[in-house]
Amino acid sequence: MRLAGKSALITGAARGIGRAFAEAYIREGASVAVADIDIDAAKRTASAIGSSAYAVPLDVTDLDSIEQAVSSVVTRAGRLDILVNNAALFDLAPIVEISKASYDRLFAVNVQGTLFTMQAAARAMIARGEGGKIINMASQAGRRGEALVAVYCATKAAVISLTQSAGLDLIKYRINVNAIAPGVVDGEHWDHVDSLFARYEGLQAGEKKKQVGAAVPYGRMGTPQDLAGMAVFLASAEADYVVAQTYNVDGGNWMS
Repeated sequence: MRLAGKSALITGAARGIGRAFAEAYIREGASVAVADIDIDAAKRTASAIGSSAYAVPLDVTDLDSIEQAVSSVVTRAGRLDILVNNAALFDLAPIVEISKASYDRLFAVNVQGTLFTMQAAARAMIARGEGGKIINMASQAGRRGEALVAVYCATKAAVISLTQSAGLDLIKYRINVNAIAPGVVDGEHWDHVDSLFARYEGLQAGEKKKQVGAAVPYGRMGTPQDLAGMAVFLASAEADYVVAQTYNVDGGNWMS
């Protein structure tokens, strides 16, 4: 029970990686706010994973929504100890076809959302005076460029940079800011990614997933559960001396 008595807020937690983290945190003794723009899905997830979970509406592109979500967690749980910035969007296109709308949407969720949700959580943690843990979701895409994925790669590189700057700034309040960089994680998200690659690379549905899974040194794509151990570690007291780091959890895809 490494997170006993702790209160966590996880964005984009109705499904996929966010849900896996919520389940892991509950097993470790935390109460978890399952925050999502799809509040009905968040309610179903919270109901399914246990009485220590509850749903919170959250649109990370809306600063008022962010403030209300953080305030509701503090009101309900009496504290906010852990934030996981998991909400994110993906898109791809060749450089000559990137649209302003796609660029704006990805940066609004992946970068702006991460920054201002982190800011609101940090303010709540500072006000309480007992520190906290903030975990941002980066990606192996933030470690390198990819021909068709320029905007998404740029957003995740920005998350890594924000993690470093915020980590250095907030540790004086004993708020540890770190990040996880997954590789290719199977699930609903990658079904969408696969369909986009199929369009631009002329592949059959499912072919890109097979290719990237076979290329992982571990021998398969990751699962949300493969990331949960790192998420628990970074949220726990075991990570008190870990500051401003981004950890690759990707089956050996990237070494840094």
